[in-house]
Amino acid sequence: MTPAPLPGYHYDHPDLPASPVTADDFDGLAAATLFSDADVTALKLAGEVLADQTERILDVWYGFVGSHPHLLAYFSTPEGAPVSEYLAAVRLRFGQWIADTCTRPYDARWLAQQEEIALRHTSAKKNATDGARSVPHVPLRYLIAFVYPITATVRPFLAAKGHAEAEVEAMHQAWFKAVTLQVALWSRPYAGAAW
Repeated sequence: MTPAPLPGYHYDHPDLPASPVTADDFDGLAAATLFSDADVTALKLAGEVLADQTERILDVWYGFVGSHPHLLAYFSTPEGAPVSEYLAAVRLRFGQWIADTCTRPYDARWLAQQEEIALRHTSAKKNATDGARSVPHVPLRYLIAFVYPITATVRPFLAAKGHAEAEVEAMHQAWFKAVTLQVALWSRPYAGAAW
């Protein structure tokens, strides 16, 4: 049975606009993070390792956000009440993002999805996908700052299946590079011509 599509998840939608980021732009970013074919291989293994741990990973990440009111505010009404439906919808897509980070080819379709994710953090598209009544954008500083917790907290999950330390480290470094690459891409709408 084919799983039902995730609401608001448009990765394979034919109308997803192309990213303004070129393949050469991406190659430059990949080189800047030392991202290599070895990382692609390590991410594929990470995808297998993390697949049945996704809900536990999301529990950790949502627990982190929920424990900081200034972060939870971006999933809340302008008056400060958390929007549970919005949190739940984003959580489903966040789980898919873990799989996509590990298993999707980093091609034009992937770049288009990164642009869509980027815009959904800005006033251009935040809240529109889910019809949420929330604050209008997420400041870029938090996207950048989240590189650390999203990277640090995944390591125990990568180590949970008994792989050798060298394999765990390779998966973790590949994940770190992949998250850094994506946040660099997500910064494009914020930076405009300066990007």
